[in-house]
Amino acid sequence: MIRRVRPSMATVGTPNSEARSYGRRASLLSIGVGLTGLITYLFFAIASHELSREDYGQVAVLWSAVFIVVSVLQRPVEQLLSRTISENLARGTPLGRTIRIAATIQLAVAVGFDALALALRGPIEDGLLDGNSTLYWIGVAAITAYGASYFARGFLAGSHRLTLYALLIISESISRTAFPMAVALGIASGQSAVALGIVAAPTLSLIVVPFAFLRRGAARSRIETGAAAPAAAAAPSGDFTLAEGGGFAAAVFLIMLSEQTVLNAGPLIVNATAGAAAAGFIFNILMIARAPMQLFQAVSTSLLPHLTRLGSHGQETDFRASVRVTILAIAGFAGLVVAAMLIAGPDLMQIAFGEKHAYERADLVIVSVGMGLYLSAATLNQAALARGEVRRASVCWIACAVAFVVWTSVPIVGDDFNRVEIGYLGTAALLCALLWWLYRQPLQVGEERVRPGSTEELELQLAAADEGS
Repeated sequence: MIRRVRPSMATVGTPNSEARSYGRRASLLSIGVGLTGLITYLFFAIASHELSREDYGQVAVLWSAVFIVVSVLQRPVEQLLSRTISENLARGTPLGRTIRIAATIQLAVAVGFDALALALRGPIEDGLLDGNSTLYWIGVAAITAYGASYFARGFLAGSHRLTLYALLIISESISRTAFPMAVALGIASGQSAVALGIVAAPTLSLIVVPFAFLRRGAARSRIETGAAAPAAAAAPSGDFTLAEGGGFAAAVFLIMLSEQTVLNAGPLIVNATAGAAAAGFIFNILMIARAPMQLFQAVSTSLLPHLTRLGSHGQETDFRASVRVTILAIAGFAGLVVAAMLIAGPDLMQIAFGEKHAYERADLVIVSVGMGLYLSAATLNQAALARGEVRRASVCWIACAVAFVVWTSVPIVGDDFNRVEIGYLGTAALLCALLWWLYRQPLQVGEERVRPGSTEELELQLAAADEGS
């Protein structure tokens, strides 16, 4: 249940101070995520130069598969923690119950995934990874380790501890890129050495997590009792339930599944129809869209708790202004990328990934425009999550993902690469339009959020009776 409350003026703060706070958090995390994106880019650039086309293509397929599963399974709990902890702090309610429920969901996800992965080892290893058992175990271990990493991310984001968040993701990217770098320096060799970076990244990044709990005084008080807020604004601690948390996480699961389908299904479909080398080629082209998504995590991570706080305080004007400014910034960034692709796109791609492939300028521009639309859609999605409209947003995502898979699977356009590129652009445009409509048509407060038979439903009924008398 999501309920907007009207706190005292001391709690809300001024719109300018709130905007400055969001700007500082986003800027701080942008630096960290920018470094992460650059270092991740180096991982693929070095791997592309050091491995054969077939070996690099298999690593790209493994990476795509891991991040599809990680984003689908692990990010829902991250988003749940980020949003709910921020709301708890804004309302002055305890955080302990939220953390316990999220941990229960995360543990169930980890156990369920490991059991399913072991049961399906044959199809995964033989059908996806060309019988490579090393890549199979690297993938399973990486996905499990990312569960702990994303849980930590959600806690740090929701409690606005973004310096530690930035350190976590930077250490992750450094750990990952160290492995292909070792191959380039002659310390190690081969595909397996490069791929080990995928599992080392989330595992080694967890060394940052203990620092989140060193400040036991203020930090423990913040976790167990929430930030100080007027007693009148606090809701009962029992409001948040496992069923509610599970429902939110399930809807975000569908969103993440749809998102990763749009971002990563292209290379996997091309791998099935044209082989690993072709999959590596389309993977490189879609890095134009995927790399900015890494950078956008800085904005997305700080945007959700920021919008949640504004929504909890009823600051609709500031809420809309934050969304508008973010989309305008995305439009400016996308324009710069399109200009760069028009001027020197093919040359830049060959500098980055080597001369094993030739890149068409038009293909790069198509993906760049789609990237801008997609990031705008992701911003509108965070607004929907902050408002608690997760189920409506999930319907938009599912519809677009299904449309993308159908388009890329049916040879309406003969060239596999063009079909994926055009499909990405069209899907991003459709998704942006649907989420914009959702943003302009918000639910009324209380609609779809009050559980039948709950105390909140009784309060609404009593309030309606009072108004009618």
